[in-house]
Amino acid sequence: MRTELLRFNGAIERDPAVDAWMQEHTGALGAIAHQWFEVMRKCGDEVRELLHDGCPVACLGDAPFGYVNVFTSHVNVGFFHGAALPDPARLLQGTGKFMRHVKLRPGTSTNAAALGRLIDAAYWDIKARVEHGSSPASDERHLCGHHRHE
Repeated sequence: MRTELLRFNGAIERDPAVDAWMQEHTGALGAIAHQWFEVMRKCGDEVRELLHDGCPVACLGDAPFGYVNVFTSHVNVGFFHGAALPDPARLLQGTGKFMRHVKLRPGTSTNAAALGRLIDAAYWDIKARVEHGSSPASDERHLCGHHRHE
């Protein structure tokens, strides 16, 4: 059974509201959020963005694949279809039907290569869902090769 994709109206190539959010979230937490949202922005030419529920969301067209959010002592890098993503480094947290997130804290080491691969996988997963109605998340041949996280 095919599930209808979540869609957000108003996603654009570079949303001034997202840039304003980044400027409002300074310090170590804001820097972490900004770093990983930039990785999402660079996944492909079709990446669009918007603020949804108060946090920056990266979309393929109008279909969201990732977000960042700043909390009191950590940053979440989240994935709308995270439950379907390969996660050999076991970074993903959450028990929802679809969504998962990675919790990042200043001063704590992060497996940047593994998180970068999750972002790449989330992008290619949503691309396949939009274009073909299926998920290739476990097929590593689809991973982006245009930037390195290692």
